[in-house]
Amino acid sequence: MDRTERFYQIDQLLQSGRAVGIERFLELLSVSRATFKRDLEYMRDRLNAPIEWDRFEGGYRYAQAASGPAFALPGLWFNASEAHALLLMQQLLAELQPGLLEAQIRPLQARLRALLGSADHSAEEVERRFRLVSAARRTPAVRHFEAVSTATLRRCRLRLTHYSRMTGETTERTVSPQQMVFYRDNWYLVAWCHLRRDVRSFAIDAISAADLLDEPAREVGRTALAEVMESGYGIFSGREVNWATLRFAPERARWVAAETWHPQQRGRFDDEQHWILELPYNDPRELVLEVMRHGASVEVLAPQPLRDAVVLELATANALYQRSQPPARAQQRKRAVRTE
Repeated sequence: MDRTERFYQIDQLLQSGRAVGIERFLELLSVSRATFKRDLEYMRDRLNAPIEWDRFEGGYRYAQAASGPAFALPGLWFNASEAHALLLMQQLLAELQPGLLEAQIRPLQARLRALLGSADHSAEEVERRFRLVSAARRTPAVRHFEAVSTATLRRCRLRLTHYSRMTGETTERTVSPQQMVFYRDNWYLVAWCHLRRDVRSFAIDAISAADLLDEPAREVGRTALAEVMESGYGIFSGREVNWATLRFAPERARWVAAETWHPQQRGRFDDEQHWILELPYNDPRELVLEVMRHGASVEVLAPQPLRDAVVLELATANALYQRSQPPARAQQRKRAVRTE
């Protein structure tokens, strides 16, 4: 904990209005008595903090406000994860449509705005200077989201009609909800599928009907659920774990080496400054799309089935572009080939 953080911890304790003993400060701040005394002196002399010793209660407190220089702590903002959490909550609340919780949400929004501000930066300035940009967000129907979340919390089964974008098929099935997951700006239901007799994930925006059933949900243990959902890369579940080895070109490695694709990933630079990334995956679909996103800057080294899947995607894409070439450009390409 640095000195500025200690100032805020001291201020937080003193804001309670009660006298705080020195032992409580030392326990919270994990500093020596001499360091605490120096912090207190600095706050009084440099920051005009009205801290006084209450000999009757045996502790420090803030004195009553008096005329003189205003007391203000030095600027302190959040780390990256804290800033993201606060800004995300604020953005999600701002996008809510009027509903039953509107009266409760307004005070929460006001509290978030107060947290985002600091002694040096107003909440308005923070909102103007920081943005969260969502990509490819899909909006689920409110009534279906409510039904899914209610079934998840009530621990009852759910009959749903779901459209699979992968197969283009719509199926009706009964599921036992386990978790709701917000993944890459979209909501998914993780559930035990009684049709497939296994854990599956369903995009909630692809649900066209959802009805609660008067039957208890089948429970999947935490360990078993984690084994299916967290063992490999991406949102698609599976029990068979494979390991992918990807090699990124040096110019792309500068970015990818700083990214976390999976908690169990392993990465290293080779002698030519390629980034070698190894990570587990279950269903290859999402990983293939991620590899394709990096184009010619990445090569799948292993396993062979994953490499074949990427090769097939690239060949299909190449054939599509070959067919759609303008006639003049196609003729130029033929002439170039003959010249070579």
